[in-house]
Amino acid sequence: MKAGSTSLRFRLLAGTLVWVAATVGVAGWMLQSMFEQQLSRQFDNELSMHLAQLAGHLETDAAGNPVLARTLSDPRLERPYSGLYWQVERMASDNGDTIVLRSRSLWDAKLQVPGDRLADGERHTHRVTGPDGEALRMLEQVMQPAENPDQGWRLIVAADERLLSEPIERFRTLLIGALALLAGGLMVAAAFQVVAGLRPLKRLRDELSLLRDGRRTTLSEDHPSEIQPLVDELNAVLSRNADFVARARHQAGNLAHAVKTPLTVMANAAAEVDDPFAELVRNQVVAARQQIDRHLALARVAAAAQDKGLRCQVAPVMDGLIRVMQRVHPERRFTFTPDETARELLFRGEAQDLQEMLGNLLDNAGKWARSEIRIAISADAEQLHLAIDDDGPGIPDDQRAALLQRGQRGDEKVAGSGLGLAIVSELAGLYDGELVLGQSPLGGLCARLSLPRG
Repeated sequence: MKAGSTSLRFRLLAGTLVWVAATVGVAGWMLQSMFEQQLSRQFDNELSMHLAQLAGHLETDAAGNPVLARTLSDPRLERPYSGLYWQVERMASDNGDTIVLRSRSLWDAKLQVPGDRLADGERHTHRVTGPDGEALRMLEQVMQPAENPDQGWRLIVAADERLLSEPIERFRTLLIGALALLAGGLMVAAAFQVVAGLRPLKRLRDELSLLRDGRRTTLSEDHPSEIQPLVDELNAVLSRNADFVARARHQAGNLAHAVKTPLTVMANAAAEVDDPFAELVRNQVVAARQQIDRHLALARVAAAAQDKGLRCQVAPVMDGLIRVMQRVHPERRFTFTPDETARELLFRGEAQDLQEMLGNLLDNAGKWARSEIRIAISADAEQLHLAIDDDGPGIPDDQRAALLQRGQRGDEKVAGSGLGLAIVSELAGLYDGELVLGQSPLGGLCARLSLPRG
């Protein structure tokens, strides 16, 4: 599944924007329909008004012909091809209508109307073609004078449909612009609301990041009421895990002390006897103690690696170890000249573990170097890098991986247990770091140790 489809922000925004678009669209359609219906009724009412005025002003002369007693009030009826017209026809018995009166706006044209028959006072609406080729909406009515009921007059008024469609089109354009502006404003408001509403989650994520990096131990207590229960549960889990780790470390220490006591008794008993069996017991007791110390140290380091709040400065630890190594290996020259920035670098872990790793690497370099050991320190965004170079014989490529395994030694003639590099590699791995052996520019071995940066 794509990341965008699982985003809470995407879901909220998409749902809100779709709803806003649909609501505004429906509202626009309803407004336009109501406006069209209202304007259409007004248009028809205006035609009815003109027809009623025409009927009211129509009289019969002495010869029985219809005459207009007064002109109609709308000035458009006097302007040629204005789009508003009236016409009076005599309804003959042979179904042939004869125009007897018409508005000046028709000039010399004639409205072509359907040949339907209407009862007295009945009205029909038609759509016909005007004198200028335009589409007209026409309203007709038949009048039969009381004094001559056999003679009927067809009264017709018609108006250009553009008088109706053009206002509707202008309204539609204005409505679309207004609704688009409204929809845009609502969408911006919805986006702002979603972003503002999800901001506490971003803050919680930032706090969890600080918690992961060890820069805080619990989450803050001032989150919104909807999120605070989750924060409280997370803090409870963190507290419980911390208590569990503390109890586990305490129990491991108690177990180690409990095992060391019988080992001490066995070692003291074996020391009083000088035979092969006693020597075997003494050797096994020493091995058991080494294993206990090793596993206790690894357990302590594992716990320290989980405690992201631990920090120590690298340069002072290195300075102290170099002073010790210069006394242990006085014939070797140790060079460590970091700049001010490098001297401020921090290791995210316990100083004791850093001393253990660097001490093993420096001691190994002191054993194998001919005269010079160089130490350099650098860092990137996540890790710090310590490079220890010596001018010794170095290690062939095919043997470097084996030296990182416990008990492997490069030369049996040199004193040591073969544990130093393996211990460093194990400790670095517990801190999500790494020890890499390579060729030094000085000709010997380059031990590059990468550790998490504080």
